[in-house]
Amino acid sequence: MTDFTVGDDCFRRDGKPVRLLSGALHYFRVHEAQWEHRLAMLAAMGLNCVETYVPWNLHEPREGEVRDVGALGRFLDAAGRAGLWAIVRPGPYICAEWENGGLPVWVTGRFGRRVRTRDAEYRAVVERWFRELLPQVVQRQVSRGGPVILVQAENEYGSYGSDAVYLEWLAGLLRQCGVTVPLFTSDGPEDHMLTGGSVPGLLATANFGSGAREGFEVLRRHQPRGPLMCMEFWCGWFDHWGAAPVLRDPEQAAGALREILECGASVNIYMAHGGTNFGGWAGANRSGPHQDESFQPTVTSYDYDAPVDEYGRATEKFRLFREVLEAYAEGPLPALPPEPVGLAGPVRVELAEWAGLGDVLEALGDPETESGVPPTFEELGVDRGLVRYRVAVPGPRQAYPLGVSGLRDRAVVYVDGVRAGVLTEESGTLPEPVAGPAEVELWVESLGRVNYGPRLGEPKGVTGGVLHERQYLHGVRARGLRLGAFEAAGAVAGVSFGPVPGAPGGTGLFRGTFSVEGTDGVDHAGLELPGWTRGFVWVNGFCLGRYWSVGPQRTLYVPGPVLRDGANEVWVLELEDAGEPYLELGPGTPVRTGAPGVVQP
Repeated sequence: MTDFTVGDDCFRRDGKPVRLLSGALHYFRVHEAQWEHRLAMLAAMGLNCVETYVPWNLHEPREGEVRDVGALGRFLDAAGRAGLWAIVRPGPYICAEWENGGLPVWVTGRFGRRVRTRDAEYRAVVERWFRELLPQVVQRQVSRGGPVILVQAENEYGSYGSDAVYLEWLAGLLRQCGVTVPLFTSDGPEDHMLTGGSVPGLLATANFGSGAREGFEVLRRHQPRGPLMCMEFWCGWFDHWGAAPVLRDPEQAAGALREILECGASVNIYMAHGGTNFGGWAGANRSGPHQDESFQPTVTSYDYDAPVDEYGRATEKFRLFREVLEAYAEGPLPALPPEPVGLAGPVRVELAEWAGLGDVLEALGDPETESGVPPTFEELGVDRGLVRYRVAVPGPRQAYPLGVSGLRDRAVVYVDGVRAGVLTEESGTLPEPVAGPAEVELWVESLGRVNYGPRLGEPKGVTGGVLHERQYLHGVRARGLRLGAFEAAGAVAGVSFGPVPGAPGGTGLFRGTFSVEGTDGVDHAGLELPGWTRGFVWVNGFCLGRYWSVGPQRTLYVPGPVLRDGANEVWVLELEDAGEPYLELGPGTPVRTGAPGVVQP
């Protein structure tokens, strides 16, 4: 039986000192058929371990509807076959630039500011979830012949709160559920974060992108003994819609990695391979020093400027990291697996069929509700997707400004069936006043929930009200269109399609088919929608994620395993202004390739 322990100055396997050379790879951001290749890339880079989060909201989007928790177990089995140990970070909060930090909307909507605290009702749903999930981990611990050597309690809690009662309860729950491997916490190397996020008796680790010696000095003030580990070495960064891509110089990143290892520390490279925020699961941030200012939604790509790029290919950063890590390997490094093959192209796909957004809502939407004030997405049970709000302007009355207070995040507005403008949190009033009587429709989309900071769990939709001059308009009808409604087999069978309108523009669901041959061995493709504005794309029922003309991302990543020999079907849900009715498929390039960017320090 193998034993893995935390010693006074290092990790120990069966009593012998070991150094963890780990890399982050999230099973939920990589198509399952590609796990084997991406894990082999990590091993070839010189890593002996892989780390993954677990997103609660992916596995339990609605209370009691638990789905495919076995995916974590299958991934851990794949890691074991690749010869890698595994670090599991089950949350319940994970950040990870993931929708709502991994917390289900039914949890944050119900408990609000009580999440991530000692609140008894919140703890009860966490316990129920952990007892459902953790057998996947417990059965695969190193003591049972599996790869799991470490499990995290919560995540970067010191960046959020200071409820020591909650943290100690959570660590105890992990033990009650059968986790026997060492537990750890991870926080920024700052005194207030380490005092807020550490748990007595658990290994504390630090997260940073540079300045290892200074960071470890701070960590040592709080934990004089025990292995040093950078649990998140930020070798790149993520991108926001409408902003320049963030880059990190490979030489500089390799130097920062070398400094960590020269300190005698273990490391987890975040990210070793980032993957993709499929299915509209990308999160969002708030700007400002305290993460409570302007809204910043995260792009679909999670390439992260990682050493293994979104398309599974080795980068210059990979080559330099491999050189650094080779000096710490116990033997020769494995050879790189074959480079992933992209789809030959370009392939032009005509979108010949169309259904109006109202028709799609009628076929796939939730039942309409009516209430005095606009319900939030949380109150409607909508996690990812959009809500149509309808409200009447009484009349007769003169024209007054019409706007929305508390809008999250973006609304396309129609007055008496004619498009009147697009509203945002920052610009919440229509450009032209509205007279009554009139019928107003607002199609509101959530662009991703905040995943970090004090605005975690904030509601979506119309969180204030619809205002005509200073008067609230009451009697609001609301109907949700969840992205989850598109996930069922044959989801769009009930949608009535017709020919595409003659002129570009407008909204709706567009459908097309295309044929490819020889997809066996094709790892990936890239999909582009020239001239289109904002929406979502599915290929053979698999949601690639959001596209948006504001950039910086222009190409959506298509996993090769979702393509079929012969006929393939694509759906495009345009929410603002469609372009010419076609899209293009080709081998694809990562979001950062050839693009100007800002440098991540």
